Amino acid sequence: MQNKFSKNDEYPPSEDTFFIANNIEDEKGEYALDIGSGSGYLTKLLSENFSMVVGTDINCDVLQHQSSYKTQNLICCNGSDALKIKFDFIVCNLPYLATDEILDIATDGGAEGFEIPKKIFDSAKNNLKENGKFVFVTSSLSNYQKLIDYAQKLGLKTQIVEKKKLFFEELILVEAIN
Repeated sequence: MQNKFSKNDEYPPSEDTFFIANNIEDEKGEYALDIGSGSGYLTKLLSENFSMVVGTDINCDVLQHQSSYKTQNLICCNGSDALKIKFDFIVCNLPYLATDEILDIATDGGAEGFEIPKKIFDSAKNNLKENGKFVFVTSSLSNYQKLIDYAQKLGLKTQIVEKKKLFFEELILVEAIN
């Protein structure tokens, strides 16, 4: 899939999205979940290699206005709280920015960039198959080690897969296996 978007896209893919996409394009399986679907780019990418893909987002407006990457099975909910399916693969571009208050649900992670990702982790863990893989992106602007430690506390085996330096931060892609 090319890293291009339509001028008509109200919510174009972010740099984070392309960073994730380059690392998950070869993932394959039966069921995949994209938490925080946003533009739909990752959801669409996953639909090429999985039998069923579900995209969730807490912002219903975002899901309704996906254009170039619109897919089926989009659900407006917090994390994966509305789902009772076990997934082989879950991906999430976390709202990881360390903020004193949550002003933008797409980017603000709360205290240390941990508060909101913790809620997403708790939700995703319930929907991850045994030996399933949860891949998430975080940043040097958050306490990413606290996120990794929390994933391990949930029983997930974690490893940093890749890092990418940007002008003002470093993106960190983490793989957690159930």
